[in-house]
Amino acid sequence: MVKLRLRRIGKKKQPFYKIVVVDSRASRTGKYIEAIGHYNPRANPMVIDVSEPRLFLWLKRGAQPTDTLRSLLQRKGLWLKWGLMKRGADEMRITADLEKWQTLQAEKIQREGERKARRKLARKAKAPAAPAAPAAAQAEKPVAAPAEGS
Repeated sequence: MVKLRLRRIGKKKQPFYKIVVVDSRASRTGKYIEAIGHYNPRANPMVIDVSEPRLFLWLKRGAQPTDTLRSLLQRKGLWLKWGLMKRGADEMRITADLEKWQTLQAEKIQREGERKARRKLARKAKAPAAPAAPAAAQAEKPVAAPAEGS
């Protein structure tokens, strides 16, 4: 069985991956049939570069992507495009659906950025109050008198 998967290259603690077409029995860093792209998780934002014609050619031939690679293709929108192509959608519908998906993704990223900003403000507001609370609680406690008769 032919698989589409990630092949790790790069230095220790600095991963970089090639997206490859490989026989499912081959090892992670073993021989591969063809490299069709690369993935760099360390870049900000992460870089996913895939040759679309080669990807779709191998998918048509029955190659199965791994779960990790499938999720990367979903992030890039290529899995949606493949699904539409499999259903026989015309080029105009594919383009329209991809544009709609891209606007939804842009809105999602914007909401995520706003949420992160709100959390950061909440942490800043909460941080100075936290150390003061234990000191105030200690001041209110009555001081116990030493026991007599010792």
